[in-house]
Amino acid sequence: MTSPVLINKLVICGVGLIGGSFALALKKAGAVGEVVGIGRTAASLERAQELGVIDRYSTDWAEALAGADMVLLAMPVGQVGAVTEAMAPHLEPQTIITDAGSTKRDMIEAFYANLGAHLSRVVPAHPIAGAEKSGADAAFADLYQGRNVVVTPLGESDPEAIEQVSSAWAACGAIIRRMTPQEHDRVFAAVSHLPHLLAYGLVHDLASRANSEELFSYAAGGFRDFTRIAGSHPEMWRDICLANRHALLAELDQYLGELAYLRALLLSNDGKALESLFGEAREARNRWAEKAFPS
Repeated sequence: MTSPVLINKLVICGVGLIGGSFALALKKAGAVGEVVGIGRTAASLERAQELGVIDRYSTDWAEALAGADMVLLAMPVGQVGAVTEAMAPHLEPQTIITDAGSTKRDMIEAFYANLGAHLSRVVPAHPIAGAEKSGADAAFADLYQGRNVVVTPLGESDPEAIEQVSSAWAACGAIIRRMTPQEHDRVFAAVSHLPHLLAYGLVHDLASRANSEELFSYAAGGFRDFTRIAGSHPEMWRDICLANRHALLAELDQYLGELAYLRALLLSNDGKALESLFGEAREARNRWAEKAFPS
C-alpha cells in the first residue's frame, strides 16, 4: 500500500545525484505525482527523463512552475542568484521552495534578494548525503535512507511549509534535524567543507610533483579512502567553499594549528606525545563511527 501523494507536482532544478535521488525516493514512496526537471542543458534533462528520474522537462520557468506544489533547488549554490531571479515572476502562491545546498548563507541572501514576496513559502534544507559520482545516472532511490536532513527555516517560513518540506524528506527515509542557518554553516565548515578542501589539496599536491606517477603507483587503500571525496564535482565544491569561506577559513586556521603541533612533535622526536594524540583521535573516531554507523 503506497503513501498518499504529498506533492502533486514537483519541480527540480538541477537533476543530478541529489535532485534525482529526491525524485526517485519520492516516487518509490508514492509521495509525488508529476516530476518536472529544469536546468542548464537539454541533454542532461533528456537523460534524466530517459532514466525515469523525471517525467518531463522544461527550459522555461513559467511553464515548469505552472501548478507546482514544491520546487527543489539542487543546482550548484553559485547559481542560486540567477535561478531565484529567473523563477520569481512565475511563482504561484501555493508553491513551496526548498533547496539542497551545502551552505546556507549565500542561498538565504539570494532568497531575501529575489523572493521577498514569497518568503513564507521558502524553507531551506540540506541533505547530509552524497557521493563522488554526479549526474542523473548516479541518482538512486535509497540515497537518503537513514541519513540526516537539516532543515533551516527562515524567520518568515510558514509552519505548514516547514511541515511539508520535512514530510517530503521523511518520505525519502531521512531523519529530520533542525538548525539555524548560521549554526549549520559553522558545523559543516568543520565536518564537511574542510575535509573536502584537504582531500583536494593533497591530491593536487601529489599530482603536481615531478614523480607523481611513481607516487600514485604505490598509493593503496588508505590513500583511496582519505581522498575519495576529491572525486566530487569540482564546480559544486568551488561554490560551496567560496560561499562558506568565512567559516571555512576559521576551520582551516584551527587545523593549521593542529598541523603545526604535529610538526613540532615530529621535530622533537616526541613519540610518546604523538602516540597519545593518535590514541585520542582513534578513540574519538571509533566512538563517532559506532554511533553513526551501528552494525
